[in-house]
Amino acid sequence: MPHVGLDAVERAAETLAAERPDVVCLLGDFIDRRAVFARPIATDALIARLAPLAEAPRGIFVVLGNHDWYAGARQIADALDKVGGTVLEDSAAPAGDQLWIAGVGDYRVRGARVDRALMPVPEDAPALLLSHDPDVFPSVPGRFNLTLSGHTHGGQVAIPVLRRPFVPSRYGERYLYGHVVQDGRHLYVSSGVGTSGLPVRFLRPPEVVSLTLRAPS
Repeated sequence: MPHVGLDAVERAAETLAAERPDVVCLLGDFIDRRAVFARPIATDALIARLAPLAEAPRGIFVVLGNHDWYAGARQIADALDKVGGTVLEDSAAPAGDQLWIAGVGDYRVRGARVDRALMPVPEDAPALLLSHDPDVFPSVPGRFNLTLSGHTHGGQVAIPVLRRPFVPSRYGERYLYGHVVQDGRHLYVSSGVGTSGLPVRFLRPPEVVSLTLRAPS
């Protein structure tokens, strides 16, 4: 937001809710106050469109992104609480039986304490890590079964070679988009629904991601 529009946010939430997910993970950057050619939008009006996600039986878990902190993160967090969202910052919470969800603070604005986020998680429990920025991934221990991130928009204007200088990552295109496996650890980077800065996407359409996790056979 704000380029996406409230109706599009509602459609995205309804699309995801129709998949009947067990747990919903939201990866931050709900509002971009620095967007070009955009009018301000009301935080409560935006977050209210996420209400269909509250039906997930294991809950909604959230991390905030760098743009959220520029836009008033405390207000965004309070609004998310009203629709049942659990906002995590260097902390963790159970998602029903056995599964735990941990989340770190925004890497660029707040710093990300993966060690602190892991502390409440029982040693034998499967665990997911939410990090808005995938640049945290090199410091994520193998204790986490999967890390979920956003931030890059998959390049947004994803023209090979030309996109490289604009990817907001110190690792270039290594964590640009999709499923990344590194040293036996797993990361999924979503391109998200919105845009950053200019309201332009090319060769990287918006997405709502549904992942199926299975125990190793």
